[in-house]
Amino acid sequence: MRGGANGLAYRGRTASIGFAHGPFVRVDADAGGERVAGNLAEEALALRAAIETASGQIADLAGVAGGEAAQILEFQVALLDDEDFIETIFASIGEGNAADVAWRSALDAQIADYNSAEDEYLKARSSDLADLRDRVINVLRGGAGLPLKVPGGAIVCADDLPPSRFLEIDWSDGGGLALLRGSPASHVAMLARARGIPMVVQLGAIPHAGTMALLDGEGATLELDPSGEQLRLFEKRREMHRKSRASARAILRRPTAFWRGERIKLLINIQRVEDLDHADAQYADGIGLMRTEFLLSERGGLPDEETQFRAYDAVMRWAGPRPVTIRTFDAGGDKPVAGFTIEGEANPFLGLRGLRLCLARPEIFAVQLRALARAAVRGNLKVMFPMVTSADELEAGRKLFADIVQRLRAEGIAAMLPELGIMVEVPAAALAIATFKAAFFSIGSNDLAQYVLACDRSNGALAPLMDPLHPAVLELIARTAEHGRRAGPSVSLCGDMASDPRCVPALLNCGLRELSVNAAALAQIKQTIDRLSSGGALG
Repeated sequence: MRGGANGLAYRGRTASIGFAHGPFVRVDADAGGERVAGNLAEEALALRAAIETASGQIADLAGVAGGEAAQILEFQVALLDDEDFIETIFASIGEGNAADVAWRSALDAQIADYNSAEDEYLKARSSDLADLRDRVINVLRGGAGLPLKVPGGAIVCADDLPPSRFLEIDWSDGGGLALLRGSPASHVAMLARARGIPMVVQLGAIPHAGTMALLDGEGATLELDPSGEQLRLFEKRREMHRKSRASARAILRRPTAFWRGERIKLLINIQRVEDLDHADAQYADGIGLMRTEFLLSERGGLPDEETQFRAYDAVMRWAGPRPVTIRTFDAGGDKPVAGFTIEGEANPFLGLRGLRLCLARPEIFAVQLRALARAAVRGNLKVMFPMVTSADELEAGRKLFADIVQRLRAEGIAAMLPELGIMVEVPAAALAIATFKAAFFSIGSNDLAQYVLACDRSNGALAPLMDPLHPAVLELIARTAEHGRRAGPSVSLCGDMASDPRCVPALLNCGLRELSVNAAALAQIKQTIDRLSSGGALG
């Protein structure tokens, strides 16, 4: 913390670049206190109604969010659907406890159990449980959303913020997010970056209340009740950032990016079809990663073949002749899906997830492969399998896919086997890259760094160790890129590193010539490459 002429400034870590100036609002949850209780029957009815309302709110948010954040929200829905757990709370009401007291006691006990677990995945779930606890209690008290109403353009400050609360805030008028804890690798940070919301994490204690605030996502600072001089300097930094972005967007209209005489392909990552509405998406060389997990978060259970085909077909029609790389279901780990993933795994990050899970559930996987095989005839489709460890897994997926294509054709349905590749996110895959007969490789830097560094990327306490530029991570990236150059398969990187300008020089030096970025980062990354090319050799 430092003091200005009048205001106070706090420094944290950047999670999403941008600038925001607006009212300072704390949204720390306060689930304390009690409401006026009715009789036993009234309390049971009140809790049942509150659970139903909360479940609907979370499911609706999951449908809007899509992708990885939606899978975390599904964890809360699954708990609300757990009748054994819920019945113990109704039993507590039957013993004379008020609905909010019974609910809070049960959830606090669950939270304590999760917090005491050695497994980081289980510890991470405690914040989801706290969010669920506070949501139901808020409904019981007559609330319908956040405990505090957030004005447009506000700088929202919290100890930490789960995805559901982020999604409840109306960001249409801008604003920013300042977290006392949190992590740049969290799902909320991914949501903020996707929406262009500046976000700073790990600010530490902020004992002072503020009326107005300045949030600088580039410099990772929060300034409360700024002085005139602080405001002047902030606006100068914001204007420089605006001009830089305008310059970057002008560069987007150039047909291609080059570095050292080689073309650099810039593709985009999408969570769902609506992401293609981003104004900059049209300038991409194609889609380097389409996550399909959003289909698993839609209400109504697992998606059928037609639902999936319509989504894939819409993307193929948008892309035209450009390549589209669709990743098969990457469920499991921190993305549980009711009716699909395994419940109660001791260590889900190292458990049945990605391709491992799909091969174990062929009845679900086959539906997706049928839809993909049908979409493949519509354009330049490439399909990749996530969480691949051995060449045998790739071949098992290939055989299943080929059999499905044959069956579709026998039914008189147009279908074809697209190019097949793998995500390189398990260190074993990078070390044994030559054993895979894949048409292409896509490096998932988020998981690769997580596994190489033995750091849960959702754990804010480990953020200083979670360095994607660690030499060990870069060595595996370079190893994969070099194999592609020697053997022929294309190699791209679609993780957060590709959207981070400070990582681009290292990635180019590793030999990568294809990067897949968030649409919001496309202009900045193209500008970064242009500047590197103009400046000559990289350091």
